[in-house]
Amino acid sequence: MSNQPFPLMSNKDLPIGIFDSGVGGLTVVAQVMKVLPHEEVFYLGDTARLPYGNKGKDTIIRFSLENGKYLVEQGIKLLVVACNTSSSVALQALQQALPIPVVGVISPGVATAVATTKNGHIAVLGTRGTIASNAYQQAIAAALPSATVYAVACPLFVSLVEEGFLDRQATRLIVQEYLSPLKGSKVDTVILGCTHYPLLRDHVQEELGQHVTIVDAAAACAHAVHDLLVQERLIASSRRQGCYRYFVSDNPEGFRRIGETILGTTIDHVCSDALMQPH
Repeated sequence: MSNQPFPLMSNKDLPIGIFDSGVGGLTVVAQVMKVLPHEEVFYLGDTARLPYGNKGKDTIIRFSLENGKYLVEQGIKLLVVACNTSSSVALQALQQALPIPVVGVISPGVATAVATTKNGHIAVLGTRGTIASNAYQQAIAAALPSATVYAVACPLFVSLVEEGFLDRQATRLIVQEYLSPLKGSKVDTVILGCTHYPLLRDHVQEELGQHVTIVDAAAACAHAVHDLLVQERLIASSRRQGCYRYFVSDNPEGFRRIGETILGTTIDHVCSDALMQPH
């Protein structure tokens, strides 16, 4: 959360802004729908430039700032950085640059994992960028110094989700390959350190066994957003029904198709000219 003073908000019914590199952040939207059913949500998927996880730090920061500023221009009251790669690399830059509260997905997920683990052996699955940033490893060490952390980069997971390959034999084989270093380990808790990854949760659970608790950072993030809105007195009126708008920088039909699967509801319209710049 930003250390800057936030401007006084007179309208609690301003939307929450959420961005990700693609459809994965809709797992956060799905949780926000449950936890905060009266909120309006503006979601931006930067589908033209995904994945973020294999890009350099400066590029990720630039993309993240462009996304955040775009949503601020739409009139949001709070920004959720649903992309774990952006949360690990660009969160501080966003908090310093934007005049509203900014929430990432890393701290909530770590807090849940630390509270869940029985033996202190925690694995983090993430993109190359997230794992290389050491953001999860450092956050876990700060919260639970005695923890043993297993960090596993799973870069193909994002592409599998974006392509809708959720129930393919190839997907199962890729999951097995990535998770092979964890087989036979003492890991009892796994953080899905990318908002795309909950779509592959069943495959991860099957591979690691039912004794392993899987932490969905998206769910933890939604509860953190709720708590911050309460703290800042920005909760929307309970007399209204939540509504949702979706913006993408490319491929609106692909976004709609996979997004409806994630949300379990119809997406009526996707604005396809977000960011308004060549990529």
